[in-house]
Amino acid sequence: MKFAEHLSSHITPEWRKQYLQYEVITPRYYAKFEEKFFQNCEKELLKINTFYSEKLAEAQRRFATLQNELQSSLDAQRESNAPGLRKRKTVFHLSQEERCKHRNIKDLQLAFSEFYLSLILLQNYQNLNFTGFRKILKKHDKILETPRGADWRVAHVEVAPFYTCKKITQLISETEAVVTTELEGGDRQKAMKRLRVPPLGAAQPALAWTTFRVGLYCGVFIVLSISFILSGTFTHNHNVWPLVRIYRGGFLLIEFLFLLGINTYGWRQAGVNHVLIFELNPRSNLSHQHLFEIAGFLGVLWCMSILSCLYSEYTMLPMQVNPLILYGFMLLFLINPFKTGYYKSRFWLLKLLFRVFTAPFHRVEFADFWLADQLNSLVIVLMDLEYLICFYSFELKWTDLLDGRNYSYGLRAIIQCLPAWFRFVQCLRRYRDTKRAFPHLVNAGKYSTTFFVVTFAALYSTHKEQKHSDADMFFYLLMVFSAISSLYTLIWDLKMDWGLFDRGAGENTFLREEIVYPQKAYYYCAIIEDVILRFAWTIQISLTTMTNIPSVGDIVATVLAPLEVFRRFVWNFFRLENEHLNNCGEFRAVRDISVAPLNADDQTLLEQMMDQEDGVRNRQGKKSWKRSYSLSLRRPLLSSQSSKKDTKVLIEDTDDEAFS
Repeated sequence: MKFAEHLSSHITPEWRKQYLQYEVITPRYYAKFEEKFFQNCEKELLKINTFYSEKLAEAQRRFATLQNELQSSLDAQRESNAPGLRKRKTVFHLSQEERCKHRNIKDLQLAFSEFYLSLILLQNYQNLNFTGFRKILKKHDKILETPRGADWRVAHVEVAPFYTCKKITQLISETEAVVTTELEGGDRQKAMKRLRVPPLGAAQPALAWTTFRVGLYCGVFIVLSISFILSGTFTHNHNVWPLVRIYRGGFLLIEFLFLLGINTYGWRQAGVNHVLIFELNPRSNLSHQHLFEIAGFLGVLWCMSILSCLYSEYTMLPMQVNPLILYGFMLLFLINPFKTGYYKSRFWLLKLLFRVFTAPFHRVEFADFWLADQLNSLVIVLMDLEYLICFYSFELKWTDLLDGRNYSYGLRAIIQCLPAWFRFVQCLRRYRDTKRAFPHLVNAGKYSTTFFVVTFAALYSTHKEQKHSDADMFFYLLMVFSAISSLYTLIWDLKMDWGLFDRGAGENTFLREEIVYPQKAYYYCAIIEDVILRFAWTIQISLTTMTNIPSVGDIVATVLAPLEVFRRFVWNFFRLENEHLNNCGEFRAVRDISVAPLNADDQTLLEQMMDQEDGVRNRQGKKSWKRSYSLSLRRPLLSSQSSKKDTKVLIEDTDDEAFS
């Protein structure tokens, strides 16, 4: 592997521009311009020294803050005669005050773990840049047959602060000592397990068994899908729409999981740090292979359930039992309390769903409104769930079908508005926290248009069925508000969520100054796709009003629902890219976790940075704010601070032949 490839695969994505630009200043471009080559080297060295000094000072301030918080927590425990950290009572038997202290300790363990990761990233930055200078200067001497490159390295690089400063190694040792002594009761093995750093290079290959199961499930799913399609087409002539409506929601969820796996793979390949954006634990999160495995497994169960329905006379199971078994299993898989089957990821999802449903009562984070946006594309799943409940409550017949839309338009309209309502109240909560009308109230207005569309669609359908004279008026209102909603959401997608159509885009016409994905065609195709699918409702309205084909509305809805999930899949790529570039602008590479509450002014500034309309231009400039840490409350040194242990360097200096 060439060093340029090694460097590219091991850098911290959010710091990409702060690394040595190895391929830009490589000597083959400056064989006749040696003076310019050394000028570029000096420029890169100054940039690296400055960035390293800033991050090191930030790490020192952060370490002092964490020590203060830890000391405060330990002092409070000693004052209340609480037992040691290793001998606490079970959480369920603690008083409210003791529960707060327990959470503080847990938060401190997580905060030190994230801080340790940031130190390793900075040490990685230090070693990669030194190795890069050594390689490029050696290549210079080899091409020009001169020792000036080696002399320049000795005179400049080997005395540079980013290389000679060993404070980062000292901070790593002190952090390990503090966690071992104060948080893990002297158990170094347990402490190092908690501080374990995930691989910093390219995504590691999945276990062989995981890859095998993904291939097995996908293959079986394809075969079973062909089987039930052929079976349903040639052997069953009765009304299939109850079956379609009951199983359609399950298919959309499976499609969503599979496409999310592709999203995850694409983010990893492009260097978009979705783990940081979603505030996931970098040591334990689902990879794209795991998502493919879950989607494939559920897809096999889904196909088997449909086939069991179609051949219920042979399986000795009533048709109505099969969907209940399928969805009951899916629900149990999600809420299974035992620590099996991706327990941490399932718990994270359940907690996120709870935060979405209770949005007005707490601060809204990126993962909260991202999930609510996904629900807006899965609204058909909620409506099919309502149909499923009504079907099993009132019908239980597959042939004599009552139109599921006739149960209660009020109820169905409310369910259809729920995802938009979640986002609407999230925007209001963010306005309450930041006092900024733009973008939060403007964004809330976007979601409020859904309420009008759903209301007029319901009124038009009911008045049309009852042959009221004012049905046409509701139809025209439906068309107007549908067009307004589509235009509103389309502009917001392209300009705000994706950050495109930036005036300073330069040669990236209609895009933005900085793009992550390798081909501009991806962006242009995504724009066209978003325009088409945002106005796909025109097809459904045209066919339902201008033709008399039976069940045409259900047919079009069944086709458009997977396309909407696909549109959201494309949206995810560019929405997270834009958020990732915001993190790059602030050089934010790890989660900032603290027991002390976040200052309100800092929180407001953080949210302003996240919501900048012209985020790309701001990312190019100097950092507009920094998180301030209070260093005035100095406390006595912890007992672990006096002990220092050697720590291994993440990337050892390699021989010249290591990257040929």
